[in-house]
Amino acid sequence: MSKIIGNPLPNMPWQDKPEGNRDPMWRFDRNPIVTRHNLEGSRSVLNSAVIPYGDGYIGVFRVDSLEMIPGVHVGRSKDGINWEIEPEQIKFINEYGDMAKFSYGFDPRVCYIEDRYYVTWCNVINGEGSTVGAAYTYDFKTFHQLPNVYPLYNRNAVLFPKKINGRFALLNRPTSRGHCVGGNIYYSESPDMEFWGHHRMVIGTTSGWQGTKIGAGPIPIETDEGWLMFYHGVTQMASGMMYSIGAAILDKDEPWKALYRTKAMIMGPEAPYERSGDCNNVVFPCAALADSETGRIAIYYGAADTVLGLAFCEVNEIIDYIKKNSY
Repeated sequence: MSKIIGNPLPNMPWQDKPEGNRDPMWRFDRNPIVTRHNLEGSRSVLNSAVIPYGDGYIGVFRVDSLEMIPGVHVGRSKDGINWEIEPEQIKFINEYGDMAKFSYGFDPRVCYIEDRYYVTWCNVINGEGSTVGAAYTYDFKTFHQLPNVYPLYNRNAVLFPKKINGRFALLNRPTSRGHCVGGNIYYSESPDMEFWGHHRMVIGTTSGWQGTKIGAGPIPIETDEGWLMFYHGVTQMASGMMYSIGAAILDKDEPWKALYRTKAMIMGPEAPYERSGDCNNVVFPCAALADSETGRIAIYYGAADTVLGLAFCEVNEIIDYIKKNSY
């Protein structure tokens, strides 16, 4: 029996698997849970971060404006399903000058480590390209920006929820100049969230649904089998790129070593709101909630680069699926 290591989360969103469904992951029947109608003046609300906070949930949401410029906003919810998103974008306090350049950002992740919440995102610098932005907050009201993690070009930055061998640990995807060109999942570490090194490749592209590029998704979930990492895989179709969800189990003490990874996708675009939108055929996992008592996992994912959906799985079943469908 696989076990989630961490705190219980008895009030997390959950819906039992529909009768007759044999898939390892299933969709919430009220999807999409967040759309542009959650915030006046938005074109879409998509790849967003969610984390337990107080007696409910808080998150950093990607909101694309009617000008089609992405920004990051704080969102709050009592149940993790019904969300209120603040109309003003996060204003980062920059104490590092040019080392923390910021034009606009998207695809955030949020991770609690020791005494504060860290936010990472794809940080776009006008006229130059994208890198990894990072900041911390104690209260989701004041955000202190840290120096950009890498030189250009990098994205999909996902922190581990605890230090590994005494250091902060980060999954990321070096890429090429342009729009998301290529990329494998790498591991990097830092003593202080400012200086990063010891870069190692974790897993690379293979074929089929993950043959074009891959990128880390939610904050990894610690289990007694290792770190459970959900990720997205991309393949080039005749109609454009298709994004699907896969998963891997990483070594607990040396997370740059993948013990298992899925050959077959766990979930691909199927529902109408995943098939059709600003970017067709996309399911993009970006946040996860996990309950150590029941083994339940809830995955928040962007759908068709337009809305936010919710899916569910159970730790025993998903780990068993990864092992049975691994390279």
